Amino acid sequence: MRIISYNVNGIRAAIKKGFLDWMKTDPADVICVQETKASKDDVNCDAINALGYNDYWFSAQKKGYSGVAVFTKIKPDNVIVGNGHSLSDDEGRVIQLDFGDTRLINAYFPSGTSGEHRQSFKYDWLDEFYIYLNKLKKKNPNIILCGDYNIAHKEIDIHDPKGNKNSTGFLPEERAWMDKFLTNGWIDVFREFHPEPHRYSWWSQRFPSVRLNNKGWRIDYITTTREMQSRLKDAEILPDVKHSDHCPVYAEIL
Repeated sequence: MRIISYNVNGIRAAIKKGFLDWMKTDPADVICVQETKASKDDVNCDAINALGYNDYWFSAQKKGYSGVAVFTKIKPDNVIVGNGHSLSDDEGRVIQLDFGDTRLINAYFPSGTSGEHRQSFKYDWLDEFYIYLNKLKKKNPNIILCGDYNIAHKEIDIHDPKGNKNSTGFLPEERAWMDKFLTNGWIDVFREFHPEPHRYSWWSQRFPSVRLNNKGWRIDYITTTREMQSRLKDAEILPDVKHSDHCPVYAEIL
């Protein structure tokens, strides 16, 4: 299974920038997108289906906000929208698909950039999600969790760690959550294959030179449970794909 996770920063805007043409190149069997900012009815899904992808959506109650979707050439055995956390589900942040013995979770983690209230929400969301994942792991040990985590884990994952030590997305409490998460039976798939620095998946849009000069953050991840380690075959970040302020992250998993 070739998997891509991609925050598209608005699926309709991404389509106008060539997202469907990129899908025609067969970049993956399963494409998990976050921040759709749309519902299924807002998009010409026939064009997606014509490329061989089934489409599954979970949108926020608020129009033009948040939302996740999965486009997959492999038909899932089961689709679950949300994770039972009402505040999260209202914002369309989690969709889950079962493929045989494997659960794929596509998640759009909250950002804290709009103020203290949202940063507090982010911490609550992270705590709730951690508990949810622990319970789920006991039932199903084979889990792939992909999405925009909105956290750069280590100094290697951000171009200016010292200058961003007080920035949301790189706060000590957020990084500590990533430490706790990954030491509790999860694998950062990209880092299994790529220990090198300067590999990022998001660049601020405030200044065009930021992406040109690769002054980015790695905040998009594909992680798996430890039980799936032997099934990991490859991982990559695709910075040359430019429909968003993020780029796709890729993993190949048996």
